[in-house]
Amino acid sequence: MSAPHAGFSELSVLAAAERTLTRLRQVDGHVVTAESCTGGLVAAMLTHFPGSSDVTEGGFVTYSNTMKQKVLGVPAKILEKHGAVSAQTVEKMAEGALEASPLATVSVAISGIAGPDGGSAEKPVGLVWFATAMKNGAVISDKQVFSGSREDVRAQAALHAFELILQRLG
Repeated sequence: MSAPHAGFSELSVLAAAERTLTRLRQVDGHVVTAESCTGGLVAAMLTHFPGSSDVTEGGFVTYSNTMKQKVLGVPAKILEKHGAVSAQTVEKMAEGALEASPLATVSVAISGIAGPDGGSAEKPVGLVWFATAMKNGAVISDKQVFSGSREDVRAQAALHAFELILQRLG
């Protein structure tokens, strides 16, 4: 697990999105997102660029547990046992997004506690879980704890999501 990203900005998030789009085109890939605490920020950064629809399938904003269950197929038992902010939940979110998007080859899922409230000793503000899934491949989860304001946490999470997608695409 890497240290929180220092010195990020909207420009760096957009640059990461653009790098991701370029790499997706190089590998003939298509991405789908499943977002909770980022509220669609990753999908918004991808679709900022004209022509992004050639490799961006879409995104799901599943903020509530009900939406995670109904839209992405996260089992209620996982949410009850592990909570929305957990490896188990984001892994199911990533799998569900891929299932719902037949053309997607990679998905990224994000769920966390952006703050300023809502944290606990076990799950502090800034905790964000990520998962990436590949068609016919493994699901990999990753945990980060970011610092700063709600906006900072969300931007750092989006930036990290792009880094994870790029890692999976090789």
